[in-house]
Amino acid sequence: MASPLREYLADPFLSQMYEQVRAVGPIRSISVDLTHACNLRCQGCYFFAEGMDQTAAPVDERNFDAFIEREKSRGTNFVTVVGGEPALELGRLRKIYENFWMSVATNGTLRIPYDGLEQMPIGVAVWGDHETDRRLRGGDEVFAHALKNYRDDPRAFWYYTLTPGNAHEVPGVVRQCVENGNRVLFNFYGDLTGVGGELDHRRGFDEVHREVQRMIAEYPDHILLSDYVSKVVSTGTLYGDRWGHEVCTSLSVDHPVNRERLANGKPFNRHFVAYNADLLTTRRCCTSVDRACESCFDVWGHFSWIMLNLRQHLGSKREFTAWLTTMYLFYVINRIVDFDEGVELLPEIHRRTLTAPRVPVAVG
Repeated sequence: MASPLREYLADPFLSQMYEQVRAVGPIRSISVDLTHACNLRCQGCYFFAEGMDQTAAPVDERNFDAFIEREKSRGTNFVTVVGGEPALELGRLRKIYENFWMSVATNGTLRIPYDGLEQMPIGVAVWGDHETDRRLRGGDEVFAHALKNYRDDPRAFWYYTLTPGNAHEVPGVVRQCVENGNRVLFNFYGDLTGVGGELDHRRGFDEVHREVQRMIAEYPDHILLSDYVSKVVSTGTLYGDRWGHEVCTSLSVDHPVNRERLANGKPFNRHFVAYNADLLTTRRCCTSVDRACESCFDVWGHFSWIMLNLRQHLGSKREFTAWLTTMYLFYVINRIVDFDEGVELLPEIHRRTLTAPRVPVAVG
């Protein structure tokens, strides 16, 4: 491994990113449902579709404090906060922020305060233009309200979930997010409740992916997802492997259903667990109890899939660049490295990866 790395890292731009990532050291991550409650019921939300809201969060604050101490003792240093709606539990959200690197996903209807949480990465959900977002997420103007809540908030990025049949909405939504003073990270919609039509992931994401490429070209300093990651997520392929339970890297290492998978030789995050809201029980993976993986297009799960497959990306400088920029973007988005310095590199990251190596098609 050392020989090709030495050659690739002779490039000052790659060396700059690599040294920043290396200086941080290993990321030991978990996912936590901060609460089982939410003030919305979005159509197709995995949390409710999989019945995860049936596991209640502890009432006693001492239990939450004990959980934090257990995870610190275990070596956890990064927490992805989901739910439920984490903004309903601001006190507990603050405690996680004070003890770990972290990122939180929110529906945006309840603003997370700025004071004392100035470096908190906040992914604000949007599922389409105002009409689509309203139809899928509730009768109120959720998108408009969230835009107001996070206008010019440097912590906020839009976690834009792309639906297969609504590619035409992408430019308008991205423009509104950028004009609101925020950046954009794309996610992809999995129709796990079988609604069909424009939401059916089986239609494929070719049109959507082309729009992502256009947005990268138009807003290179505002898009937090590379073309390479977009290809991997939207096609579900990586070096001959097809996305699924047997290759997913974000699996609860203590869960018995994962025992065979963790022994199959494919890389995985050896620290990761996805905690239910009771902070005691865990589930199969970050977004599922037992759903079919073909409906999972979770961008964080696919980030991890790429990140833990360094060896496969050492065949050429282009492939290594695709891997390293994926790693670096994850660190920048979650403010594990200096955010301001990182976003200054976005245009060059996109310049180098917008025509990244073709993602190999899985065999069989």
